[in-house]
Amino acid sequence: MHVIINLQSVSLLKPHLSLTISSQDLPQYGHKQWQSYFGRTFDVYTKLWKFQQQHRQVLDNRYGLKRWQIGEVASKIGQLYYHYYLRTSETSYLNEAFSFYSAIRQRSYYHQVNKEDRPELVVKKLRYYARFIVVCLLLNKMDLVKVLVKELSEEIEDYTQRFNTEDQLEWNLVLQEVAAFVEADPLMILNDDNAVVVISNRLQEGGVPPLEQGMVVGQLTLADALIVGNCNNQVKFSELTIDMFRMLQALEREPVNLATQSSKPGTLEPNEKPAKRENPHKYLLYKPTFSQLYTFLSASFKELPANSVLLVYLSATGVFPAGRSECEGPYDFGGVLTNTNRDVVNGEMVQKRNQAQKEMHCLHPGDLFPFTRKPLFIIVDSSNSTAYKNFSNLFGQPLVCLLSPTVYPKSMQDQCQRGSLFTLFLYNPLMGFLSVCGLSSMRYGLWEKAQELLRKVFHDISQMITSSRVVDQAYLQFYGDEFLRLLMIRFVFCCTTLRLHKHFREAGSFPESYPPLPKQEMVESSLLQKHVLELAAMLDVQNLFSDGMLDNY
Repeated sequence: MHVIINLQSVSLLKPHLSLTISSQDLPQYGHKQWQSYFGRTFDVYTKLWKFQQQHRQVLDNRYGLKRWQIGEVASKIGQLYYHYYLRTSETSYLNEAFSFYSAIRQRSYYHQVNKEDRPELVVKKLRYYARFIVVCLLLNKMDLVKVLVKELSEEIEDYTQRFNTEDQLEWNLVLQEVAAFVEADPLMILNDDNAVVVISNRLQEGGVPPLEQGMVVGQLTLADALIVGNCNNQVKFSELTIDMFRMLQALEREPVNLATQSSKPGTLEPNEKPAKRENPHKYLLYKPTFSQLYTFLSASFKELPANSVLLVYLSATGVFPAGRSECEGPYDFGGVLTNTNRDVVNGEMVQKRNQAQKEMHCLHPGDLFPFTRKPLFIIVDSSNSTAYKNFSNLFGQPLVCLLSPTVYPKSMQDQCQRGSLFTLFLYNPLMGFLSVCGLSSMRYGLWEKAQELLRKVFHDISQMITSSRVVDQAYLQFYGDEFLRLLMIRFVFCCTTLRLHKHFREAGSFPESYPPLPKQEMVESSLLQKHVLELAAMLDVQNLFSDGMLDNY
């Protein structure tokens, strides 16, 4: 799991400093208890790193310290910064991890490893490359990612030729996964020189319509988010599916020092206090069992501060009921799949079940009912997302569910491996719009022009939501938080776009929500339809959209 750092038997180099923390000493969930463990480990590695840099020649001559050992300490510090990022959601820590990983490569700390007849040392180098690639992906350094993938490919080829080990297939699979992950982006944005322009999709300053004077909204803040990925055959790398990767960035602010700090990769002074940014804390759960998912849900629920929101994002394969039930309750509509590999009953996997029994490896809507005692914001991207529209708000707390379409046109079904269209809209609505129009590349100037139009569209959607007399109050109570506000606005834009698109005509082709949003004055409003058609005309794809008022679906 990404949220659990493995510090089992961590030993520092030589007798100068030493530290051992067993994974049994660490809490398995919750994030508030972790600070002391990270602090102790980070303090020791930082002191050792500074000691090595100050006495490098003495260590080389007297103790025979090798360059790969120095690289190992730098790699551990980079890894700690990366785990700091995962535990705190402070994106500035990614820059620190990048600085250390980049300097290892620039200073060739692992260069001599290939000359030693020790496969375990080569594996350290391969793991370093894999971790460096993950950090670069999260920082959108795609040019460098491609270089690192090429270098990793060469290292794996050399490793498999020199050593006959059992993990050869695993490392080749890693290479295939990262290559597919890089190619999953559905759009290339080109500048005048035909070079690819990389766009950041984190929340920018001024990137969300501001609250205007007179808007009455709630003061809730998004504090915790569970991001769950369990889609069959979806592109993934390092236990991070493409949908998880996109939602992760949609719930983060752009670091203030990203441009300045990341442009100086050679600096290796640990910075323990990067610029403070307010991001929700996130758990990344890749194919969790029901037990694991419920444990982390409970931990987030327990630690949720007052006036805060818990967001649950589910990107998972749908589980459908075996048969019709006489009375339809919160466990009669199915839900989304949880991992079956580690859930056992009496020591054996459950292979068969009576049709009257409910699917046990499934997160049913009813499983989330206990957590509606606090403000809860749910996003379900699944072939059975509509199971969650049969929700009940039992405790009167703010509750919203945004639900994906359950079917897609045949022309778009082949793209599912590269990520869900619904999540793509929530991550980057213009990219989602271009994807449904079959556009895979465009000029940067046109991209900026389209983004300017979208800012106007989002401003109008914002006013629709806050001025509506019939919209459910739950939407307004969540509207004070910038992340949730932007997600709701993008959801409305997605709804309007797909309802106008000629290829989306089946009953399950459109997103839904609980509580339902007013159709006539919002998702099917003439103003929003006009905006969508204006954007389609700008991109010369107006033939894909209906140009009249829609019937009610």
